[in-house]
Amino acid sequence: MSISESTVTFFNRTVTEYDGEEPVELSDHIVYRLSLDYDDERTMTELIEEFLGRVDKSQLDALIIGKWSDDCDESSESIVNVLVAQAAELPAMRALFIGDMTYEECEISWIMQSDVTPLLNAFPLLEEFRVRGSNHLEIQPFTHAHLRKLVIESGGLPSELVEALTASTIPALTHLELWLGTDEYGFSGSVDLYQRLVAKLRTPTLEYLGLRDASIADELAEWLAQDEVVACLDTLDLSLGILGDVGAEALFNSPYVPKLQTLDLEHHYISEAWQEKLKTLPITVDLSDPQEIDDEDDSRYVAVSE
Repeated sequence: MSISESTVTFFNRTVTEYDGEEPVELSDHIVYRLSLDYDDERTMTELIEEFLGRVDKSQLDALIIGKWSDDCDESSESIVNVLVAQAAELPAMRALFIGDMTYEECEISWIMQSDVTPLLNAFPLLEEFRVRGSNHLEIQPFTHAHLRKLVIESGGLPSELVEALTASTIPALTHLELWLGTDEYGFSGSVDLYQRLVAKLRTPTLEYLGLRDASIADELAEWLAQDEVVACLDTLDLSLGILGDVGAEALFNSPYVPKLQTLDLEHHYISEAWQEKLKTLPITVDLSDPQEIDDEDDSRYVAVSE
């Protein structure tokens, strides 16, 4: 599976594509997505400046940045710079998504990111931050008092990024979602690293923990099944990865998993027997999109990599 559709909801709002020829009106019900057309002669920074020139910047509280380069060969650095430069005039900004692209626009592993820490520093009231693509992505250790939702989507998450998050302080965090991917596309790290991450970023308000698209899904499940942090969550999300019977058994026998509201295991390699057992848990268990193991080499594949 690749990301085939642009985001339709963000910050609990409907996403609307910005069109320079159409009226623009800020609303509590919509969020604008800025994206360059294939033959667009503008740069993304010019498009951002055009958009900001047409809205009340003091009221703009959410924004999505989509495709910014035809050949996926430009980084997000200029986008970060222009938004940071405008930050003083955007006091209401609460939600940013950098990199909302489908695979037809740019494969997730090709998206050229940059150091996005300046955005987190420039918008201290930001509540939701989402970024897609880990190629050249940098995050320095940061402190953010208001950030509630942090999402990094990638086909391969380097350990350096996770270490930086582990050294960060996010006391209001309610939703932590990381797409780990595979080592072919940049993943590095171990269960120990994610244990340290969760121990550091765990807050009394944490409701959702997503370690998705993981090539170490079974190992993560074995750890989490015995970690009391799970009992404090509403949702544990291990979807999009290569979870099999080893992880399923650990989750089924966990003393903490039954305290969840939702266990999301979409896209998995769990046998029918263990699927039936998981369905008996007194919670919602998403077992959609079961995969078949290649009998010749026992291969399993995460949902999103390239």
